[in-house]
Order: sequence, then structure tokens, then C-alpha cells
Amino acid sequence: MTIALDPSDTSPVVPAPAAPEPVAVERPDRAEEFWVQQPEASAEAKQEAEQEAEQEPGPEPEPQPEETPGPDETLDTDTDTDTDTDTDAALGTEPGLAPDPAALDPVVVRDAQDFGVYARTGGWAFALKVARSVRPGGQPAEGTARRKVSAKAFAELAGCSPERVMRHYRAWDMAADDGLVPQFEVLVPGEDIELPDADVWLSYYASRNSAASVRGQAISAAAEAEGIRPTKALEVAENPTALRAAILADPGTAEAARGALLDRMKEDPALQTEMARAIARTDDLKKAVASEAKAADRIGYVRQIVENGQIRTPAGQTVEAPAELRAEAERHLSLLDELDDSEEAGEWAGEAYDTVKGLVARAVEEDPALRVQERRTKFYNSLQKATKVFEELTLDEVMEEDIYEADMLQRLEALQEAIGSCISALRKATTAS
Repeated sequence: MTIALDPSDTSPVVPAPAAPEPVAVERPDRAEEFWVQQPEASAEAKQEAEQEAEQEPGPEPEPQPEETPGPDETLDTDTDTDTDTDTDAALGTEPGLAPDPAALDPVVVRDAQDFGVYARTGGWAFALKVARSVRPGGQPAEGTARRKVSAKAFAELAGCSPERVMRHYRAWDMAADDGLVPQFEVLVPGEDIELPDADVWLSYYASRNSAASVRGQAISAAAEAEGIRPTKALEVAENPTALRAAILADPGTAEAARGALLDRMKEDPALQTEMARAIARTDDLKKAVASEAKAADRIGYVRQIVENGQIRTPAGQTVEAPAELRAEAERHLSLLDELDDSEEAGEWAGEAYDTVKGLVARAVEEDPALRVQERRTKFYNSLQKATKVFEELTLDEVMEEDIYEADMLQRLEALQEAIGSCISALRKATTAS
């Protein structure tokens, strides 16, 4: 529609907007959806708009630039911002419909297909490329093998190390031995086959060279027994400095290392000896071991009374424990068993031992027959010790070497007098009894 303007009139005149024509508008997010869903509706809207413009031109409207509908608003009234709808729009398809590969960039289609293969098969997709294209050195180039290349040549083409190529090669070889994939000889370069699931890949592939060694195989087996991936254990084993740093910095890691060392020492005598030697050479550790050993002995003394119902007297006799003493021992032992691993047991063990030992001494004194037997046993033990010490004296060395001193004779004479007095006392006691 054309508007005639007076040249002398300087006031702005806004032309009357014609009825918007339903033309095709380039909208990357919904262009294909418009042409697929509304081709006929757009043509009818165009015809109706032209008829209305011819019959009712109407007055000139006031300028409203901010509210004037644009082509996008005229053609697209869909205000749904749902994520799924936006995703379908980005794909260029109707909601719920798969995209047409023929209408997309072949490079994008190839990338998507490669991604899907890897998502389903994991490393098998790359292992297949190695298995059908690589002929390790030493194998004859016969038949289809003539088209294959060495692992070194394949690695140069791939821009990686030959070791990485051979790890994929060995993984395929092991899987072929298990009947999971075909053997190398039947594979042709460029041939595609059905591959195992991605979850099975980690059972055959070792991402580190150490996994192929005897040590690596032992680590992998231990990791599988613990329910973790072998690659994690191999990574730790190959970086002792990182393991040391984690142990020094983290109490949880140190506790795990301590438990592992204790389990290992049960089956490794050499490690036991090495650990004992290291502790003996460190004063602080040696004192700590002595303190813990003392606490363990005291706890064992209390536990023996509870479990066996017997007590061991100071003289070394083993007799039945009184009911009161046994009940007290049970009470202290229950307190010791309730301690956490992080709590120090030394103080509790000392208290339990002193209490039970005092009850044992009182039980001996309160029983006349036991008291006499206890003293008799104690005297006999002392006599045995003295006899053994005197028998160890070697007079031959005294005669051969000039080691005699006057003090030695004086001590022997005093000992002789003590022995004579002891003999006289025992004879009097025997005559009186």
C-alpha cells in the first residue's frame, strides 16, 4: 500500500503496516518444524490477509515500534519452553521422532555412530582396529596378513606408542583364547564384527605395562579379591612416593596401610623380621611395644581367671578362683573388651591387673592351708635359684687365672654361715613337727 506525503509536512508519518504474509522465516531451531507441520495453513493465512487489506485499508495506525509484531511472532505462536521440545527442535525433528541421517551432515552422522559403538563396546572398538590391522613382528606375511602392518607402524600412523597398541593386541588375544572374539587370523582389515559389551573389556585390558609382569599379575589378583579395579592398585604400586604422602597426610590411609601390613606379615616371615628389626632400632617404638606387651600380659592374666576359673598365686601355684574374685575379674574384662581400637588400654589394663592381683593375695592369706603351701613353694623356689647360681660357679677359672680377691672369700664365708643357720632352723622345725 502506497502513502502520498506532502513535502512541506515535517511531521513523521508511519506507513500503515500491511497484513503480514506467512513467508518462510529462517529459524534454526524451528525452521523444519514449520514447513513440515503448517504448509497449507500458511497459504490460507496469506490469502485471507490480502483480502482484508484490499477491502478495509483502515486509518493510519499510531507508531508503536515496541509492540509491532515481527515475522517470528506472527508465524510462531508456540511459547512452550519444555526441554524435550527444545531438544527435538535442535535435532530438527518432531517430538519423539528420530532424525533423518540423509538430511544431516555425514561427518556428524559418522561421529554419532562412532560414539554409539564406543558407548556399547568400550575399548573393544579400538581393539578390533588393532586386531584386524596389526601383524606383530616375526609373523609371516601370508594371505590377508600381507595387508596388515606391524605394531610399530600402526602406532606411528595412530600417533601413539607401540606399547599401547600391543596392550590392546594382548587384550584381544586373551579374549580370543576364551572364545569371546575371533582369532586374529580370520580378521580382515576394515571388517566389522559384533563386539562384546563394554563391561567385559576391563577384565582383559591392562592399561599399564606392569600388569603383564608376575608382580603386576599378583597385584591385579589381589585387587580383584578386594573388589576393586586392578588399574587402581597398579597405579598405587607404580607410585610409592604418592602412597607415602597419602599415609603421612591422612590417618585413614595410614590405618588401611597398617591393616594391610599386619595381614601381609602373617604370611611373610621376612617382613616380620624386618619390621621387628626396625622397631628395635627405634627407641620410641621400642618403648611403645614394651608398654603394649605389658598391657597385653595383664589383660591375659585377667582373662585367664575368667575363662579358666583358676588363679595363679605369686609363688606360682594354680588353684581354683573364689567366686568373688572371678566376678570382679569378669567385670574388669568386660570394660576392657568395650574399649574402642583408638582408646588406650594400658591404664585400664593396669587397674584391672592390680585389682585382681590384690584379691588373689587376700584369698591366699585368708586360706590357712593355701597360705602355708604358698610360703613353702616360695622358699623352695628361692632355694632352687640359689643352688643353680652356686653350681654355675667355676673354680677352675679361679685357679687358672689370677682373679682371686679377698672379698670373694668373705662372701663365701658369710654364705656358709647363712646356709648353716638355715639348716639348723629346718632341723628344729622337723623335730618339732
